Amino acid sequence: MKKILLASLLAISTLAYTQTEKKEIAIIPQPLSVKQGTGYFNLPQNVVIAAAVQKGLAQTIAVLKDRLSVSAGSKITVTNTSPNATIRLVLNSAADKAIGKEGYQLSVTNKNITIKANQPAGLFYGVQTLLQLFPKEIESTIPVKNIKWEAPVVEITDVPRFGWRGLMFDVTRHFFTKAEVKQFIDDMVRYKYNLLHLHLTDDEGWRIEIKGLPKLTEVGAWNVKKTGYFGTFTPPTADEPKSYGGFYTQDDIKEIVQYAKERFVDVLPEIDVPGHSLAAVVSYPELSCTPEANQYRVRSGEVIMDWSHGAPPIALVDNTLCPANEKVYEFLDKVMTQVAQLFPFEYIHVGGDECPKNYWEKNEAIKGLMKREGLKSMEEVQSYFEKRLEKIVESKGKKFMGWDEILEGGLAPSAAVMSWRGIKGGIEAAKMKHDVVMSPTTFAYLDYMQGDPIVEPRIYASLRLNKTYEFEPLPDGVDAQYIKGGQANLWSEQIYNMRHAQYMMWPRGFAIAEALWSPKEKRNWTDFFSRVEKHFERYDVAEKKYAPSVYDPIFTATKTADGQLKIELDKEVDALDIYYSFDNSFPDNYYPKYTSALVPPKDAVMLKVITYKGKKPVGRMITMPIAELKIRAEKKK
Repeated sequence: MKKILLASLLAISTLAYTQTEKKEIAIIPQPLSVKQGTGYFNLPQNVVIAAAVQKGLAQTIAVLKDRLSVSAGSKITVTNTSPNATIRLVLNSAADKAIGKEGYQLSVTNKNITIKANQPAGLFYGVQTLLQLFPKEIESTIPVKNIKWEAPVVEITDVPRFGWRGLMFDVTRHFFTKAEVKQFIDDMVRYKYNLLHLHLTDDEGWRIEIKGLPKLTEVGAWNVKKTGYFGTFTPPTADEPKSYGGFYTQDDIKEIVQYAKERFVDVLPEIDVPGHSLAAVVSYPELSCTPEANQYRVRSGEVIMDWSHGAPPIALVDNTLCPANEKVYEFLDKVMTQVAQLFPFEYIHVGGDECPKNYWEKNEAIKGLMKREGLKSMEEVQSYFEKRLEKIVESKGKKFMGWDEILEGGLAPSAAVMSWRGIKGGIEAAKMKHDVVMSPTTFAYLDYMQGDPIVEPRIYASLRLNKTYEFEPLPDGVDAQYIKGGQANLWSEQIYNMRHAQYMMWPRGFAIAEALWSPKEKRNWTDFFSRVEKHFERYDVAEKKYAPSVYDPIFTATKTADGQLKIELDKEVDALDIYYSFDNSFPDNYYPKYTSALVPPKDAVMLKVITYKGKKPVGRMITMPIAELKIRAEKKK
């Protein structure tokens, strides 16, 4: 009898624990407030979505229908009103000041789901959060059977910290199709980004049709395809076909802008001038200060700048528009007229970065301009150009924005600054009462390597996930009203396709999203990374690419006092073990575990390492030549 009673009590206790056990909620970016209740909402086979006002909600409803019908297999009915609705999308009749234009309230009960917002954008973001509450299999593109389609009972109130939550996509160094740009938009809105910055012109291509200037796309959009390390390619020869590239027609641009608008994304166009303009100069050599410009080619990745003396670089070919040439301003007026008509967003980005001055310095027209206008330096020459361009941009009803170099030589009166060389330029501009978007290389350049150069596609700098997560757009002592927000930049010199673009974007894109959306005080690296791992699982189901670099060890090589090589292995994530070998075999969790600095055996040629979480391998097998470590140790001296 006692055994029966004990068994009954144990069963009741187990049942009670099961019923009250709470499922981990892993939302990125972290909401303002999450209050988890008891139990779950179970998705029925027949789902009724009620939206009393459906104007502006078409894409929000479409996202819900797609996810719930494709992977979960539910039948979806959409109605204006229903007392028995499964999911209610409610636009508040009286605005709730606490959630603003983009915020939302999400209520999940045992019986139904309600999302409330002041504006359609809020409902859209609420749906992104809701989908993250369902099992990871909701990401599948095919039906998934034998899954409990449940979401935890929860009350969420959420509102973004910043209004400008951007990603820059460089479609110039390597051209990405209209369909790929749409895919990029679909990926970014899942994490509540609302600004797509399109870098449309550079030395490697001009990517937007300008009517009346056909050579920009007939000539300027095409170069010679090269493969290898960008910036080290051999110069193209005359017989190599200039068939690599592409451009967007004006109809393409309209379609992209509309696609983004339906997903509550603004599109910021960038026409990068006066530097980074080789594609334009090749198309119309008369825009240059340099007579031999008519012999130039659109860059394919060969060396055209000498950076050995720092910035600004010394140009080996003149990739600038000529500030002393009136034809340049006529050209820019025509370009900006059409760009302004195609992009409804309030700003046009005009670049202004990394402009070499050495060709200007020896040009007689520039010298005449300086004398005529009382300009004392090449920085003031560029400032003269920027101020004239600002008037052109403003005459089209747009606001003027550029990289932080536009501060040099005097800032145009109403210019907004995108601060990329750290945050110093942004702080300076904000103190001058100019609007600022923070986009510093130190935290937000997603083209940088994410792990060790021995395994990552090489580029000139590194930026690991934990450093990205430290991004703080609002520096201490700066008036918040001038910091519009921030963005991450994906330059594409080493990015040849969308799969690799995804690899470079995620998970660092998760970190930037949280920096721009979530309350500063709620950010916590350990908690964030636990959620990142859940999103890795979602990406696995969705068959999207992401970088596992965060699991890879950090190698530090130095020399001991007696000249021996000392190897230290660090890690971004604490809950990892590192296993290694020097004997050329492949280590696993039965091999020696790293606990302290290593000195390789005398004749060893290779260190192989792998990371485990418990008994599961999570890092890549990394093969590190001892010779490479010796080179690094010498550089440390």
